[in-house]
Amino acid sequence: MKLKPLFLFLLLSYALTTAAQGKKEDYQRAELLNGTIQNKIYHSPNAFNWLNAKQQYFYSVLTARGTEFFTVNAKDYQKNEAFDQQKLAQSLTDFFKKPFKPYELPVTRLTMDNSGTVLEFSYDQKTWNYDLATSVIKAHNNVDNFRPQGYWGDQGNEFLNRKTKSPDGKWLAYIKNFNVYIQAIDSNEEFQLSFDGSEGEYYQSNMAWSPDSKKLATNKVRPNKPHLIYFVESSPTTQLQPILQSRNYLKPGDALPQMQPSLFLIDGKKQIQVDHSLIPSQYNLTNLTWRKDSRAFTFEYNQRGHQKYAVLEVTSKGTIKELISEKSKTFISYSGKKYRYDVRDGQEIIWASERDGWNHLYLYDGNGTLKNQITKGNWVVRNVVRVNESERFLIFEGSGMEKNQDPYFIHYYKINFDGTGIVKLTTENGNHKATFSSDFTTFIDAYSTLEKPQTTLLRDARTGKVLKKLEEATIEPLLATGWKLPEIFTAKGRDGETDIWGMIIRPSNFDPAKKYPVIEYIYAGPHDSFVPKSFVNDSRGSLHELAELGFIVVQCDGMGTSNRSKAFHDVAWKNLKDGGFPDRIAWIKAAAKKYSYMDLSRVGIFGNSAGGQSSLGALLFHPDFYKVAVSSSGCHDNRMDKMWWNEQWMGYPIGVEYAESSNVDNAYKLQGKLLLILGELDDNVDPSSTMQVINQLIKANKNFDFLMVPGMKHSLGGDYGEHKRRDFFVKHLLNVDPPEWDWKTNITVPKP
Repeated sequence: MKLKPLFLFLLLSYALTTAAQGKKEDYQRAELLNGTIQNKIYHSPNAFNWLNAKQQYFYSVLTARGTEFFTVNAKDYQKNEAFDQQKLAQSLTDFFKKPFKPYELPVTRLTMDNSGTVLEFSYDQKTWNYDLATSVIKAHNNVDNFRPQGYWGDQGNEFLNRKTKSPDGKWLAYIKNFNVYIQAIDSNEEFQLSFDGSEGEYYQSNMAWSPDSKKLATNKVRPNKPHLIYFVESSPTTQLQPILQSRNYLKPGDALPQMQPSLFLIDGKKQIQVDHSLIPSQYNLTNLTWRKDSRAFTFEYNQRGHQKYAVLEVTSKGTIKELISEKSKTFISYSGKKYRYDVRDGQEIIWASERDGWNHLYLYDGNGTLKNQITKGNWVVRNVVRVNESERFLIFEGSGMEKNQDPYFIHYYKINFDGTGIVKLTTENGNHKATFSSDFTTFIDAYSTLEKPQTTLLRDARTGKVLKKLEEATIEPLLATGWKLPEIFTAKGRDGETDIWGMIIRPSNFDPAKKYPVIEYIYAGPHDSFVPKSFVNDSRGSLHELAELGFIVVQCDGMGTSNRSKAFHDVAWKNLKDGGFPDRIAWIKAAAKKYSYMDLSRVGIFGNSAGGQSSLGALLFHPDFYKVAVSSSGCHDNRMDKMWWNEQWMGYPIGVEYAESSNVDNAYKLQGKLLLILGELDDNVDPSSTMQVINQLIKANKNFDFLMVPGMKHSLGGDYGEHKRRDFFVKHLLNVDPPEWDWKTNITVPKP
């Protein structure tokens, strides 16, 4: 059969444009890139310490000769070598009996103490101190650094034999037989203060004394039933046989503990009843905190469903009052945007709210009456850095105020309590990170963009005036490796008006004459935004390495993610399957319209955790656009995942929206090529969530691939999973059989 000339031309063109994509040499170059791009960004420090006794900043920075350490004096702005690195290297050589190079010290977490006289660092799995005056090296007391590692889902042990001493030292408070007792320290005489405690409704051992020692507060708790999930550790290192593990893992709809704040008067040895009608259907109550003058204690109440959040005060007479009541028709982002600061022992309260459609600060008086809005505008407060009560101003991080800049860039501002006198402490186009002196008179400002490396400045914290340029990053060594700068790209979202921001990554051997499949890395969790904003040589997901195989790799933040307007965020409400996909698809199409080498007939997607849910959801709900997906550790059904995260966005009580967003219930819709990756010991997302997807895919007779990694926890897949993911995209997007894995044994990755 003869082939028509046009078809031959198209076939030849396709072969030429896909040549040397997904081949052995591309894998080798990707692997080499990981090694060659490390430690190639000079003069870009990322951690600063304030030495209060010396009134200096201390930091380390990579330069052409290695890692150097400097101090900056906040008074005369002089920058000096922090210590004699040659001398330190010689001391280390003598002490450990092996050679140390002064600018290639194999130590980690090197810091200087507040006085500037002692260095602390980690080496050989131990912590050490080095006296700068005597050059003496001593082992640090490593026992003091121990922190017990607990599982996030476990509740505190309410039955600990804990005794809490009163501030005046006269009393011990404790729980006995589920009730509250106090004991006089001088006489050991014991008094029972409550009488209604039981195993089914007990008093907490976490008790709060009033500063005057005359009152005691704690919660009476009606406990909930634990929800255990189970894992079989198939290949333990400690024994041949598998090990059964379990975790307490509350899921949406499970019962929660209900707490009743309780007040006791010490002089009268009696309990004062507190009205609990204002705190029904609790998701959580925060710790009970006394006012400094002992007049009352406060706590915060998060109602189940996250649509009401309140600050309450209980007086010494047991009277309870709602000081602030925040309500939302959708959700209150309590886990990411809540802020409260009590001014002058509660005479005023600074409070964060999205009530006007943007996250801003408000000032209340001590009785809960709104005095004024402090910040206002179509931009958001990201964090409060400092509240100056005496001069009545605050310093905060904000995003979106600066015009013609990425609305996610963090800038620093100073503003008065009454909303006047705003001062822009940073304005340069970039994402800023500040480190302030303890008196907040100066700060180090490090800023950059994805396309422009970091500038580091010393600034005046009252005016923002630049006092001294400390560092200007150099990336020529990085560019010499062939590494390509990401491109910041913006396009309109689903509404045709809202800007969607993201980045485009190209391979080092990029050729605009070729056609490239597109792979999107997705994380669309509503708790934050995720596209990097500061200069990095690579980001989570090893996106530059993936691009080396012959792909254009993209990432963007669609609607439903955080740090923009409330309306932008609310798209996620009871609708996690949305994942911002209408915005993402519009954004990628706009990029392809500008860059014709992006082949939108071959679009892949991958992600982990919530991104694992979204990447599979792309094939279920948008199969006309996405053709290949790799989903790792996915929370595929929000009823199967952790309560705190999912109820916040999907709502309570459980409604039909959970099923509508479920990859399990919608698994029968699968089109395209799918690889699922799962760690058998994932205790962040219940592994059964992925297994239930697999069950439904099998029942629907769907073709898919699956990788279970023994012993692995919550992860993108580890090195093995990373390799399988790359092979999967090469095979199904490039239509190339991946090379045999033995290529990796013949490669030498350069030392950084």
